[in-house]
Order: sequence, then C-alpha cells, then structure tokens
Amino acid sequence: MASHVKNKTLFIDAEAASALELANNGILKPINKLLNKKESESVYKSQIYNSKTFPFPFLLAPSGKQNQRVLSDTKSGDKLSIVSANGKIGEINVEEIFEIDPQERLRHIYGTDDLTFDCVDATFKRLGKLAVSGEFDIFANSVKENIKRIKEAKQKINAKHTTAIMMAANPLHRAHERLIRTSLDKTDLVVIFLLKPYNDKPLPYDIRHKSIMRFVNNYLPKNRVIVVPLENSYIFGGHNEVILDAIVAQNYGCNRLVLGKNHSGVGMYYDHDANRSIVDTLTGFDIEVEMISEYVYCNICSTLVSNYACPHGQHHHITYRSHTILELIKMGLMPPAVLVRKEISALILAEYFKGRMKNIEALYNDILPIDGLLEKHNEEDFYIQLMKLYQTTSLT
Repeated sequence: MASHVKNKTLFIDAEAASALELANNGILKPINKLLNKKESESVYKSQIYNSKTFPFPFLLAPSGKQNQRVLSDTKSGDKLSIVSANGKIGEINVEEIFEIDPQERLRHIYGTDDLTFDCVDATFKRLGKLAVSGEFDIFANSVKENIKRIKEAKQKINAKHTTAIMMAANPLHRAHERLIRTSLDKTDLVVIFLLKPYNDKPLPYDIRHKSIMRFVNNYLPKNRVIVVPLENSYIFGGHNEVILDAIVAQNYGCNRLVLGKNHSGVGMYYDHDANRSIVDTLTGFDIEVEMISEYVYCNICSTLVSNYACPHGQHHHITYRSHTILELIKMGLMPPAVLVRKEISALILAEYFKGRMKNIEALYNDILPIDGLLEKHNEEDFYIQLMKLYQTTSLT
C-alpha cells in the first residue's frame, strides 16, 4: 500500500505550490487547469487561452527521478497526490502526460534560455521533461483569505474603484510613499501587493512587511489601504511580469494597476507614433494600467518631483534606487531622511541588526539629550534620536 501511494505522488517545491494555489483560486484566470499538449502548443503560438491573454502554457513538469518515474507510469484517468514540504497539499485528475522542451519553456517565461542568468538557471533545474495536464485541487487557504480580506476592505468603505500596486519595498522609501499617496488621490482603495520572492534576501519579507505596515497605520487614511502578500514565484519572472501583474490585479478585484515606467517587463516601444507598452497587448481584460514617471528629489525645487515635471538637470536630482539605499542599510548606516522616513529606517535597522548594541542605555545616555527621567530605551528609539542629532544644524 505504501508503495502504491508513493508511486502516485508528485513532489513539488514551494514556488510550484504557490502558482498552483493562485490558479486554483481563480487569480490566474483564464487558467483553470494544467494545460494539455494541444492547448500548450496553441498558447505558445498565440499567448491566448480561452479568448484571454496568458503569456505561456500553465504547466506542471517537476524535475527529479522519482517524479519522472511517476509521470512515466501515469495514465489518463489516474489521480495523483501533490506533496510539498508541508505534506500533501492537493490532487490532480490526470488528463494527459506529455513531453515538453525545457529550453522552449525558459524562452517563453524569461525571453532567453541563457543559463548564465541565475533565475533562468534556477528554473531550468526545476523543470523535468514530462508534464501532467488536468484539473487539480489545492487545499491551502492563504489565497482564499486574501480574496476575503480585499472583498471586506471594499465593502467596509463601499469602494467603487480599487487600485493595485505591486511593490517589493526593498526597502520602503520616500518615492514609494509618494506613489501610494498619488494613487490614493485617484481611487477609493489601494491594495499593495507586497512581493514575497523565494530568494528573500537580503531584506527579509517580515522586515519589509513591518516597515510598510508602520507607514500605512501611522501616515495614511484608515481603511483605504490594505497590504496583501504576493508570493513572487518563477512564473512572474522575465518579460511577462507586467502581464501577470495585470491578470492577478484584476482577478483580485482591482480596476487599476499602477506601475513605474522603470518597472521590470514594461517594455515601452513606439507604434504608429504612439508610446505603447506590453500591457497594450492584453486581450480579454478590463483593467486600467497607468505608468507613473520616476520620482526624484530636486535640490533646487527642495521637494520630490517627477523627473518629467522638473526643469532642472539630473545633476540636481537625488534618485531613489532601492539597491543603493539597501547598501547603506547593509553597512549599518542610517539612510538620510530625504531618502527614507526616519521611523522606517529605525525599524529596519533595529530588525536587521537585532541585538548588536550591547549596552544601549549607556550609549543612549552618553550621546543623546534626555529629560532627566529614568527611561527604558530600545534600539529603534536610539536610531530615531540619532537621526534628530544628524539634523541639528547650529554647528554645521
């Protein structure tokens, strides 16, 4: 009996499980099943499934000798158990087993099959040469809970219009804040999909989530912003990311998706003297996609501006590059307040370097002004007060 169960089981990783859960809950519509060979060939040629855009076939072709052996012995009408790290997570009613070309799949996901790219190589190692098609069921509830949260948030304020923002907030900076506030001016409810990739480093998801929740809870109108995790698996990689972002946003109930013009996969091009992007190729979807210009800080204007709306040259602009700000944080330096709100910087540093200050009370009392009262201080307090010292100008 144990041997029979083992032979009817596919073992998949967390990335594949998350993609299956999204599809199982309607978030990847028009996808409603694992595609068979004929359907896959059609989607490769047209990027259309059930009269709607989908950029590549939705397949399950897990690598591993055991998986390949199971698929080789499986026939139409069989039922396969799906097992991940947390045990059995679902079942597939098998329609067909067929061979795929892993290189072709890579080209359609990433636009290249060059294995020198880490993401391409990682996906290639996950792919087997046999795929299974058919309807499936996933038992997890996290996506269902997110759908419910968004629906309840809309009902609470009777929202007629909802805007989605896909954001890594790695880390959350002032340009992110401006993007969120600008979006709030044009909509009833903003849903921030906080990306949760599987190579979650160097700034872990829980730190990014805490920082964005600090901003939402303290500096934005109550009940008009909701933060939802979006597990950013390999299917969101490459040049199809924007297409999938739009599909996910609409299927979660959003009317509008806001993207920066430097967002990965936007693919701006000219067609008959009109400025277009890859989102103009969407068929069968009714979601507005707005491209937002990059925000910079201009030292002449003394404020955040769109780089298209500022008359001063780039040499007067401070840009908001997440990887550069992250470098400061990794060195243990507090980013200037013009880049990151001090309360956010303090939270991130306190979490990222948790416990590095051995005697915080002595450090606090030696270099920071106090009220003369005995008080307990934590690392976050220290960073906030330190930033205030940085901003003292009488001796500088």
